[in-house]
Amino acid sequence: MSHYDTNLEKNSANYVPLTPLSFLERAKDVYPNYEAIVYEDRKYTWSKVFKRATKFASALEKIGIEKGDTVSFLAFNTPEIFEAHYSVPMTGAVLNTINIRLDANTIAYILKHSDAKVLVVDRQLHIEVKKALSKLDKKIFVIDIHDKFADQSKLEKIGDLEYESFLNTGEDEYVWKMPKDEWQAISLSYTSGTTGNPKGVVYHHRGAYLMSTGSAVAWNMPNRLNFLTIVPMFHCNGWCYPWTVPMLNGRTICLRNIDVKKIFELIDKYNITHFGGAPIVLNMITSAPESDRKQLKNKVQVLTAGAPPPSIIFKKMKQLGFEVMHVYGLTETYGHVTQCAWNNAWNELDEDKQNEIKARQGVRYPNLEGATIMNPETMKEVPRDGKTIGEIMLRGNVVMKGYFKDKAATDKAMAGGWFHSGDLAVIHPDGYVKIQDRSKDIIISGGENISSIEIENTLSKHPSVSIAAVVAKPDEKWGEVPCAFIESVKDKPITEKELIDFCKETLAGFKVPKQVIFCELPKTSTGKIQKFELRKKF
Repeated sequence: MSHYDTNLEKNSANYVPLTPLSFLERAKDVYPNYEAIVYEDRKYTWSKVFKRATKFASALEKIGIEKGDTVSFLAFNTPEIFEAHYSVPMTGAVLNTINIRLDANTIAYILKHSDAKVLVVDRQLHIEVKKALSKLDKKIFVIDIHDKFADQSKLEKIGDLEYESFLNTGEDEYVWKMPKDEWQAISLSYTSGTTGNPKGVVYHHRGAYLMSTGSAVAWNMPNRLNFLTIVPMFHCNGWCYPWTVPMLNGRTICLRNIDVKKIFELIDKYNITHFGGAPIVLNMITSAPESDRKQLKNKVQVLTAGAPPPSIIFKKMKQLGFEVMHVYGLTETYGHVTQCAWNNAWNELDEDKQNEIKARQGVRYPNLEGATIMNPETMKEVPRDGKTIGEIMLRGNVVMKGYFKDKAATDKAMAGGWFHSGDLAVIHPDGYVKIQDRSKDIIISGGENISSIEIENTLSKHPSVSIAAVVAKPDEKWGEVPCAFIESVKDKPITEKELIDFCKETLAGFKVPKQVIFCELPKTSTGKIQKFELRKKF
């Protein structure tokens, strides 16, 4: 045994489990009176955010929430969901943020599968949530958020207590619980259900901490930045920025709904320096009428992820004063884990070539240990020729703990010591990755993952549909939208509108096909539908 290992052991002086909760406590101690979060006329300092988070944690504990319990949130980008990233794990419980656009059946499945004991929900979502709650076999303690800046005509009380009333049942002097093990779960996010029901992705304190520090380095984020929350905080915990920004004493500006005019107003009013958004948001910004725009006072750094944006978007954003970096990641990797890190030598290339490079998924973040393209059968890296297609494989501390209650899916996803992304890509000679296709036929529309299989299953339930195939159709506004190809049953005529209306009955709005084409579907000799032939039509 080495002398370096003899009598040199972990103790409370030299080893403390990593947790991003410590960032908020430090911000409260070092910068108590700095503005931390702003939402319309609500402004909280770090000392206030910390006090609100600990009181909410205390209130949760008073109703029996403890380590390992699940607390679900269905909320817009308002201070409540930001605070939840601290208050819930401060009790040892796990934060489950749910997509606000989901239908009642999916919401009910998530609440049931996650064993949620508490649901905090914005009143604007009362219709779908009431339907979801009626499908459960046991009662959940419901807390509702009454936001005076929401459309009051759409609100209806649904909770046992309103958020502020519940928070005020907590104790001011509550001492939050440090995780004894950094591998302890901190949050639970659900995938979009690419095959059947969505899978629960478990993050741990260590990964959340390392994603926060890695993001700051990869994006050159300075102290005192002004961050605009466009990415929903329910999605991969807002790419983990609710934990990153406090580490930097940054200020978070909340945006409840995507409104381009409002985005420009907030950028101007609060000197926004950073935000992330799906390609559709960038498209909305570049397409905004002159009357909605404001001249930028400073360069604004932007991250975009999702379906690779057309290169023209980078050009248009740059003309307006935005500097865009393309990133790639999955729910299973805490959000983005590769970036198109810029090489100064590329500054000599013409603008079109530069924009083409910017659309690549790039190279690994500093907090990721490995990112490459492999043949999933041999687990060997494909040639770095920019032509040979393989699967994106990832490994590191920012890969999920695993799928909740699904060991088989976890083992399959991490077979061979790498996380299998399911995305097909090539790797260029310089090591930069570029996605070519999605092996799971996921459609990424406006930043939302949509399962083609789920839509096909819905369409197939209609008595006039013989066979259905759904693929991504390029869309100027959304990046991609679902398009359905249908072989109809003879003597049972059906129209495009009737099928779209049929889908609207059970699918979330963003999953409904935007176009239906009736034709004979191309198939292989074994009857498998050749989706690549359908994509060629676009």
